[in-house]
Amino acid sequence: MRDFRKIKAWMLADDLAVAVYEATKSFPKEQLYGVTTQIRRSATSVAANIVEGASRESAKDYAHFLAIARGSLAETQYFLHLAKRLGYLEDGPAVQVEALAKEAFACLHGLIVAVRKES
Repeated sequence: MRDFRKIKAWMLADDLAVAVYEATKSFPKEQLYGVTTQIRRSATSVAANIVEGASRESAKDYAHFLAIARGSLAETQYFLHLAKRLGYLEDGPAVQVEALAKEAFACLHGLIVAVRKES
């Protein structure tokens, strides 16, 4: 079993989840069960799927959960885009969170490539 706390992609995903929670605190209250919930769920799903994959014994299963994490990360990136277009997320915080998401995506992609070579 891999220690997920040592996986850089997980560290970035964890930071992203915290950043998304911070950035969405100021979203309109009527969006609590809309965009706010969707973006928070997709962001936390990234880190959670990396953790679940790390607990799997085979590299194939690990890669499968990493691919799911990548899908959740893409979903998070879309919701960041949508929140910005709707005016819920100002440019400053949006740029910071989007940059973190981009960095996490690149790191996660590299991890997926490495794990697939292993399997």
